[in-house]
Amino acid sequence: MLSTLELRNIIESSFLPMRCQCTQAQDKSLTVRVFDQKTQHIDLTVTGINTQSLTSSRAISNLVAGLRSDLALNHQKGRLQQAKLASASL
Repeated sequence: MLSTLELRNIIESSFLPMRCQCTQAQDKSLTVRVFDQKTQHIDLTVTGINTQSLTSSRAISNLVAGLRSDLALNHQKGRLQQAKLASASL
């Protein structure tokens, strides 16, 4: 099993050039925050990630893929909201 430091490094570097921050809670679960490149606002926060399930490169890869998918959905929702606001102001 990888150390928390190694897991954090793998996950955080998977989102470069975006800034990603992984923190460990007292219950050993991870919280992952991904920040917008331009504004540095938080684009995605996922809490309660069980590190005991991250025992293989496939498990870590699946986690990162899921986080990227969630991030893409957040971006899509944000664009839809902006379009609705723009059309409402017309």
